[in-house]
Amino acid sequence: MTLTLIFIITTAIASNYVWQNPIIYEKWMFNPYKIAKRKQYYRFITSGFIHKDWMHLIFNMFTLYFLGEFVEEYFKYNFMDSYFIVYPLFYLSAIVVSSIPTFFKHREHPYYNALGASGGVSSLVFSFILIAPTVPLCLFGILCLPGFILGALYLIYSIHMGKKTLDHVNHDAHLYGALYGIIFTIAVKPSIVENFINQLINFDLSKNLF
Repeated sequence: MTLTLIFIITTAIASNYVWQNPIIYEKWMFNPYKIAKRKQYYRFITSGFIHKDWMHLIFNMFTLYFLGEFVEEYFKYNFMDSYFIVYPLFYLSAIVVSSIPTFFKHREHPYYNALGASGGVSSLVFSFILIAPTVPLCLFGILCLPGFILGALYLIYSIHMGKKTLDHVNHDAHLYGALYGIIFTIAVKPSIVENFINQLINFDLSKNLF
């Protein structure tokens, strides 16, 4: 039983629970206005464990399972027994930190709500890219590109969509979650920067794209 699997099971249970309890669903969502006015800071965490529907939940947990397991093993190898502290701290703090910009952006908007593990998952995705930048990642199982390329496109897309209000997706959480994943991983393992650069230097783009 890995820590990643525990996060997945907990998230699935919490999401299913709030779907059956509308009042709790509303209380656990990320609402910057209520956090600011009523000091309901717990929403920073609870919102990261509930989802809108099954598709939202499955997409996030699918990504968390395949990439989170890899990142967890990396932390376990490098931090030994301390990974029991470092890895959960990484994921939970990512959920909180990725929502901070949204909090300041919407704290005067009573009807703004957000939920989902996307901020934490984005952090793990970019930690994975930092660890293994040339490993192919697939978007919806269709578009497969080396991680560092797909990651760059993801950041550009998140920045662009974060400036718009065309959908109900919290693109800011995706962006800041991704950046936090990079910063946290470098902070706890500075040598990963050299490893990242070396992998890119030795990567033959022509053989992997064409």
